Amino acid sequence: MRLDKDASEIFTKAYDLALKNKYEYITPELVLLTATESKRFFEFLLNLNIDPLKLKNDLSTYLKDVNISYNSIEPINSALLDAVLNTVAFQKAAAGKELLNFTDIFLGIFEEDKTHASYYLKKQGLRRISILDSIVNENVDSIEKEDFYDEYDEEEDDELIGSYIEKFCVDLTEKAFNKTLDPVIGREKELNRTLEVLLRRSKSNPIHVGEAGVGKTAIAQGLAYLIATKKVPVSLLDAKIYSVDIAALLAGTKYRGDFEDRIKKLLNEVEKEKNVILYIDEIHNLMGAGANNSGAMDASNLLKPYLAEQNIKFMGSTTYDEYKNFIEKDKAFARRFQKIEIMEPTVEDSIKILKGLKKNYEEHHKVSYNNEAIEAACRLSDKYINDRHLPDKAIDLIDEAAAFIRLTKKSKKRITITVKEIEQTIAKLARIPEEKIEETEVQKLFKLEESMKSVIFGQNSAIETVVSSIKRARAGLNDDNKPIASLLFVGRTGVGKTELAKQLSKNMDIPIIRYDMSEYQEKHSVAKLIGTAPGYVGYEQGGLLIDAVRKNPHAVLLLDEIEKAHSDIYNILLQIMDYATLTENSGRKADFRNIILIMTSNAGASDSTKLSVGFGGAQYGEGTIENAIKSSFSPEFRNRLNKVVVFNPLNEEMAKEIVKDKLKKFLKLLENKGIEIEVKPEVFDFITKKAFSIVFGAREIERFIDKNIKDKFVDLILFGKTDKKVLEIENNEIIIKDKL
Repeated sequence: MRLDKDASEIFTKAYDLALKNKYEYITPELVLLTATESKRFFEFLLNLNIDPLKLKNDLSTYLKDVNISYNSIEPINSALLDAVLNTVAFQKAAAGKELLNFTDIFLGIFEEDKTHASYYLKKQGLRRISILDSIVNENVDSIEKEDFYDEYDEEEDDELIGSYIEKFCVDLTEKAFNKTLDPVIGREKELNRTLEVLLRRSKSNPIHVGEAGVGKTAIAQGLAYLIATKKVPVSLLDAKIYSVDIAALLAGTKYRGDFEDRIKKLLNEVEKEKNVILYIDEIHNLMGAGANNSGAMDASNLLKPYLAEQNIKFMGSTTYDEYKNFIEKDKAFARRFQKIEIMEPTVEDSIKILKGLKKNYEEHHKVSYNNEAIEAACRLSDKYINDRHLPDKAIDLIDEAAAFIRLTKKSKKRITITVKEIEQTIAKLARIPEEKIEETEVQKLFKLEESMKSVIFGQNSAIETVVSSIKRARAGLNDDNKPIASLLFVGRTGVGKTELAKQLSKNMDIPIIRYDMSEYQEKHSVAKLIGTAPGYVGYEQGGLLIDAVRKNPHAVLLLDEIEKAHSDIYNILLQIMDYATLTENSGRKADFRNIILIMTSNAGASDSTKLSVGFGGAQYGEGTIENAIKSSFSPEFRNRLNKVVVFNPLNEEMAKEIVKDKLKKFLKLLENKGIEIEVKPEVFDFITKKAFSIVFGAREIERFIDKNIKDKFVDLILFGKTDKKVLEIENNEIIIKDKL
């Protein structure tokens, strides 16, 4: 049960008073004392022939005499006050009421004989019947007053000519005449089609349907501009375009019939004006607007008579999804509109649009854009911002670039925005390293192979294959609608398949998205990647893979041990490798065009013990590996791979290089902790001999170093024994000695 506004204020003041005077309990007497300070309750007491001042004095004296105080706890309701509130709440609930007003609580206090408040009221001769009569009269008076004020407001609104248009509409033709609207460029076809529909004898109501950001609202503004500049047919020369604010129409319509009355008055007012086009942005919001469970008509049904009469022309805009989900379901409403599809402009058309708009943005930001920057904004936004559409994303890019310049460069001179600033801005917006956008990426690619070979040993062929695929994509020789590369890494465990993917991510300064395919062996688990079907738990959460790629559109996607995954995974991968896109359950798409897809597999590893070990592919048994891949992966899957990269098994020479690299990193770590270590040459040979394993690869080396070397340095690190040390071999064991 909730308190009304007046009662809530009284109880709040009672709490504050108790807190101020350090009362332990909020009593009925304290509440009644606080109520006497309310103007409305003061008048209520006078109507009951009660002296409010005498009552206030009696209650104040009582509370002073009681003198209850506390030190550390907040005041709480007394047992008598809780009993009063519970009784009143039960009575109101039985009557079907949800709010408690203070007159009801006052009656409850009066009826509680155990309170001093009731005693002081009865002392002044108050009777229960008097309270009930006053409550009834007060409710009747309030209803009559409410009706009077409603009538008065309605009459006042009717006297205000044009009030509804002024309150709930924006005159786009007036804004176009005052040149406060941006010009519309490159949409002549769509504008002409809109004019054709408006000139029809019947069903002359166009509705623009297209993706968000393609310029649907801009077409309505462009039409207003054509009317303002007298570039329309004669019948539309004196036309006006009013943009309706649906949110404002709905605001404040608390009672049934308010919204219907408001929109009817607006439409009647617009109808009195001649040659009006009523524009409704996001027109799907009309479906269900103003309706309730009592059967009130929604806004769309209210519009249907006006749509049929043709006295008012309507124009709307919405997206494909909303049109399908809302508009099309109401056939009577949809057939009264003529659908005009607004397609996303090409990059070339977007460049023309931005060149036409750049003057407005130059004046606003006090900067200049060169033509190369405008072209770069369109091309880079098209490439790297994948969840939005041209020209909106390109316009946002030049706007953001200018805002960034104004913030960082405090110069009174007019600054020219160049390609450099556009690249910096797109890198920030798309969360892509700036080097990936700038021309310096070419230099990094030039050194990529060398830097990879310095940390991955004995896999030169694999590294060359991977780098070659990436370079080919960067040179623009691959299909733009496919991932940068789709690679399958095959080889024994521990030979560096996963490590190569990590180093690729590190050297290219892009994140790595890794999934262990052993988690997706069951059919139901595959749904986690793209989202579950409607009706299942987690439907609203979306898919893990799609969310990750949308957050990091330029990344290395590593699917470890792909052969362990359920077969449904391969169907998903076919879509990614073919079209570089994936749609989740809610309809959102993820773009994989800037993704390096790497899948690892141990296919054929179990048979490799039968093969000779070496650096060359022929020595590794290519035929056996090929047969293993054929048996593990379907032809359609293999056909979509850019390359199958075969990793060589470890040999002693490769193992020794890995040992040196691991120890080098460990020594650097110790150096940062103030421990200087010298490693004797025989240590490398000893570790290689003891830890080298064809079966377990480099992981066995890492385990051996952890057990036999790192554990020995724990005390040195924890207890600060930072003397110079020597790592050597003694009695077929690695020992640590003080350096002499």
